[in-house]
Amino acid sequence: MRAATEGTRLSKVLADRSIASRREADAWIEAGWVRVNGRMAVLGQRVQGNERIDIDPAARQQQLRRVTILLNKPVGYVSGQPEDGHEAAVVLVTPAQRWGEDRGIAWHPGHDRGLAPAGRLDIDSTGLLVLTQDGRIARHLIGEDSDVEKEYLVRVQPVDGAPVPDHALERLRHGLELDGRLLKPAKVSWANEDQLRFVLREGRKRQIRRMCELVGLNVLGLKRVRIGSVVLGKLPLGQWRYLRDDERF
Repeated sequence: MRAATEGTRLSKVLADRSIASRREADAWIEAGWVRVNGRMAVLGQRVQGNERIDIDPAARQQQLRRVTILLNKPVGYVSGQPEDGHEAAVVLVTPAQRWGEDRGIAWHPGHDRGLAPAGRLDIDSTGLLVLTQDGRIARHLIGEDSDVEKEYLVRVQPVDGAPVPDHALERLRHGLELDGRLLKPAKVSWANEDQLRFVLREGRKRQIRRMCELVGLNVLGLKRVRIGSVVLGKLPLGQWRYLRDDERF
């Protein structure tokens, strides 16, 4: 066997041949899906270029599948890139944090790569966050022409301590402006004695918190419970599951 320092890294060879990205190739090797001259490849392996390289069909099937993750985001995590010392929610997408009741799709190391948030939840909010490798889903949920409903439970308290007046709810439903633009009509109703249910068809930055400020309400807690027809359900805080094949936003 040639020394490990000779030749070209196997993952680079696969990338140069447009078979897989280098990160994807490393994931395939780690999963045992790559053989060199009939022997299972190992991470970091180098080749000379004249070896027979075989790829397990399971790798091809995995390559075609782009996954979408549903995460119950806790407070303290940001939806996108890490900022101000706070971690991105995607760090929670690990086998250990997968919901024990999730079934159907087998975990693969490539599933936590290239995940992008399709919609945001601010650092102080919890609930349903969609992370996806599929650009079609992202466009459907956050594209300029997206009309998908998002539902939130919002615990509020009037600034002056008085009961929430009916006219405040009417203003929340229609007529408010943010950043000089009129908001789309919203569905706002009482979910219980101290929580409002918001159903929106847009997602401006910190929209619900800013809407509540405009009508004299402090937001004490905010949780997203539904996007389109996909619900948060029993998914525990800080855990995730795959979007099932039978689910559509």
